[in-house]
Amino acid sequence: MSSAAFHLRPLGLPGGYAVTAASDHRFPKHHHDLFGIGLIEQGAQKSWSGRGMVEAAAGDVITVNPGEVHDGAPLADGGRRWTILYLPPALVAAAADDIAPGPGARFEFSQPVYRASPLAPRLRALLAAGGDPSAAEEGLLSVLTPLLHPESRPHGAPRAILTIREWIDTEPEADIPLAVLAARANLSRFQLLRSFARLTGMTPHAYRLQRRVQVARRLILSGIPLAEAAAASGFADQSHMTRLFRRVYGLAPGAFARA
Repeated sequence: MSSAAFHLRPLGLPGGYAVTAASDHRFPKHHHDLFGIGLIEQGAQKSWSGRGMVEAAAGDVITVNPGEVHDGAPLADGGRRWTILYLPPALVAAAADDIAPGPGARFEFSQPVYRASPLAPRLRALLAAGGDPSAAEEGLLSVLTPLLHPESRPHGAPRAILTIREWIDTEPEADIPLAVLAARANLSRFQLLRSFARLTGMTPHAYRLQRRVQVARRLILSGIPLAEAAAASGFADQSHMTRLFRRVYGLAPGAFARA
């Protein structure tokens, strides 16, 4: 198995795509702005998230929620191979409204791993839709129906910390000093660091860098040249973007664009 081989393809769903990867890369703590549903096809991996430490082996289905900080590492030499579907929150929300209608309901994946799951053939059927919108739509509902549960929102997260996170989400390209963030939250810098990490699993700076990588990924997917994507995302230069992009996704932005 190569140290990193990635293949990206559309699903026939608005904003959704699939990535098949074979890698022994150890992914650091990071998060996505999309829902993820993956199938371990070969090997095994362990990962930590806010839902605990889990291990997944071939045939298991893994999930991740938007904004959920997690990492990932192979359990043995030779790495692992997996396919993961990335789905925009709006797409999942529309499907969830069909599955379990409710005013203002929000949904999340409650389990990080489903062992030897009967979901595996449903995922394979969705991938086999070959970009056909009708088949993909039916396949998506089939996959999501057993997965979606009403969101368990974190209790006690101060409104001020949520506001800081929203500020970074809205302006990830901006270099906002810690003192300015703390003043906005009416907290000391130490209090802000502690409370923000409790909510997100990251410091404000690390969270901002993750958001910049996500912006860069979207721009690259849309065909924007790498140097322009780096500048628009708030990176000092293309090499800075490349270093962080490779750490988070396991491959360089240029390879991602060609995948």
